[in-house]
Amino acid sequence: MRLTGRRQSSNIEVRGGGSSSSGGKTATMGIGGLIVAALITWLMGGNPLSVLQSADFGQIIMGNQDGTTSSYTPTAQEEELAVFVSQVFASTEDIWAEQFRQVGRQYKNPKMVIFKGSVKSGCGGADASVGPFYCSADQCVYLDLSFLTDMKKTLGADGDFAYAYVIAHEVGHHVQNQLGILSAAHQKMDQVSETESNQISVRIELQADYFAGAWAHNEHKTYGSLEEGDIEEGINTALVIGDDYLQKKARGYSVPESFSHGSSQQRAKWLKKGLQNGTIQGGDTFSCSYSDL
Repeated sequence: MRLTGRRQSSNIEVRGGGSSSSGGKTATMGIGGLIVAALITWLMGGNPLSVLQSADFGQIIMGNQDGTTSSYTPTAQEEELAVFVSQVFASTEDIWAEQFRQVGRQYKNPKMVIFKGSVKSGCGGADASVGPFYCSADQCVYLDLSFLTDMKKTLGADGDFAYAYVIAHEVGHHVQNQLGILSAAHQKMDQVSETESNQISVRIELQADYFAGAWAHNEHKTYGSLEEGDIEEGINTALVIGDDYLQKKARGYSVPESFSHGSSQQRAKWLKKGLQNGTIQGGDTFSCSYSDL
């Protein structure tokens, strides 16, 4: 993706490992450069709350737990990943604000919480093993950056648009929340059998895949940011995070009744629909029969 020179989001919060206390503090970074500095420090195991950035952005001063300081010059790859995450999140803010405006609604930006290891969210505690997630209670996207760096090793998925798809999918849940879809679906899930609840969950996740594609459609339409191979990266990622693929990889077989996110083919199908359509209205995964998803 071509995002060079694009703005970075100011709605990113960097937390030290474990909780909102580090012991007890949470830092909200409102300046793009400080966000990047904090993320890089976080990647290196330092305390993101005590980041100081030199004027040339070349060296990060990290505050250690024992009160001493140490310096680290981030690699180009680390800088690039930190900037990229912030730029993608900023792009989702801009694109969804415009899409909501076109349907006569106002989009409220979510926040992104970058954490390491484990985190406390408005939906409860979680660790890095759950992967990126969205919490409707506090309207935050939660991301442990190690998930992105491990995607190639654990899933065989890699590339900047693969990373962007992961972020845009979680933002897609925020779009659902803003539209009232998420709360209605969750309420229905509490009233039906486990199998039916799983099917509603699949509808939720496939719609978020659609919204990720719709974001990319409008991002490219506005800025021409997609490059050759980007869409293939996204489709490949959708295929390897399907419930059937992951279940077969883990135990040699799949159980469709237990699917909660959708099969590989379903996830790729709805991501492609979003990429082709680009509208909010085109992502209705709730009206069709389950077999037609």
